[in-house]
Amino acid sequence: MKTVVTGVVGLDAHIVGNKILQKAMEDIGLKVVGLGALTPAEQFIKVAVETNADAIVISSLYGHAEMDCQGFRDKCLEAGLKDIRLYIGGMLTVGDCDFGEVERRFKALGFDRVYPPTVKIQDFLNELKADLGVD
Repeated sequence: MKTVVTGVVGLDAHIVGNKILQKAMEDIGLKVVGLGALTPAEQFIKVAVETNADAIVISSLYGHAEMDCQGFRDKCLEAGLKDIRLYIGGMLTVGDCDFGEVERRFKALGFDRVYPPTVKIQDFLNELKADLGVD
């Protein structure tokens, strides 16, 4: 069974959407370790190491995820998580911003997939399953 660590990063308390994603991921057969809201970026990595996770799924709706996730991939590599898949989605920046630019910036931070707040859950799940090799 594949393991996914999920939560809401930084000082963001918007947990409802993350809880919905958590249930949807469990429904497709993933073991989900939910960290809740207000989670420091380093906590995702610590728990991913402890659980031998296959992926980290980060949510953020308060617009400061770029600041919260600086150096995230590098910290994963330092912790020995060279093969972990990284996902982030939500309202990742403050103000109206072209999503293509937002996606480019988060991919530069090392995220494999970046989602806007309008992503359909099934589209996310389909990509997650394909990436993790889940039937």
